Amino acid sequence: MEKLKDKIVFISGASSGIGKACAEAFAKAGAHLILCARSTDKVKAVARELQDMYKIEIVSFGLDVQDKKLVNAAIDNLPEKWRKIDILVNNAGLARGLEKLYEGDTDDWDAMIDTNVKGLLYLTRKIVPFMLKNQVNGHIINIGSIAGIHAYPGGAVYCATKTAVKFISDGLRMDLVDKPIRVTAVQPGMVETNFSVVRFHGDKQKAGSVYAGIKPLTAEDIADVVMYAASAPPHVQICEVTVTPTNQATGGIVYKENVNLH
Repeated sequence: MEKLKDKIVFISGASSGIGKACAEAFAKAGAHLILCARSTDKVKAVARELQDMYKIEIVSFGLDVQDKKLVNAAIDNLPEKWRKIDILVNNAGLARGLEKLYEGDTDDWDAMIDTNVKGLLYLTRKIVPFMLKNQVNGHIINIGSIAGIHAYPGGAVYCATKTAVKFISDGLRMDLVDKPIRVTAVQPGMVETNFSVVRFHGDKQKAGSVYAGIKPLTAEDIADVVMYAASAPPHVQICEVTVTPTNQATGGIVYKENVNLH
């Protein structure tokens, strides 16, 4: 993807899963990367691996996007040449718990709202003005979820946060309609990453049962979709992509082979 060579791409939540897969895909295309994640050690390890493999430039640092002051400081402290960001991939996000709304843990709610919604807003608010100032053909790619389209039992708050991602993307696209900046919302269905491990607070057995009997998407599948949107000609805006495994129709309608669902 020659058109992405030497672009500067900022990816949040880049230490694992979809964020890491996107980082590798952009690195392979010759882009230079700014990578952040809550785990400093993990994101720096990803950066070292990609630098060695693809001989690109990478800036990496630990960042919890829930903290507005830390986000502002991290972006403000970027060297001038790294402020010429072409593509922002708002990937940092999480789900916590699967209880009924009236039994939910309010700390879990705070984590989801502060990361999935406010963190995305904080990064977007800081980086889009750079794109406008530098007059680049910019691109904001927000990783949402099919949960933002179809609610499911036990997921009310998570689904609400991903609905917010969809409508923030739509609204931002309207705000930028007279600018050379595209906005894409990618809405995956079931993707096997550490997502469910986080949702179930580290219970790997419970997390594994989510994907039993179905071939889920991989992080690399979603990275392929991100790259498709990012590599489209500048006059082409992929507004929204919803992608699921073949045996998933909505967030709650899934066919699992040889699995007793009752």
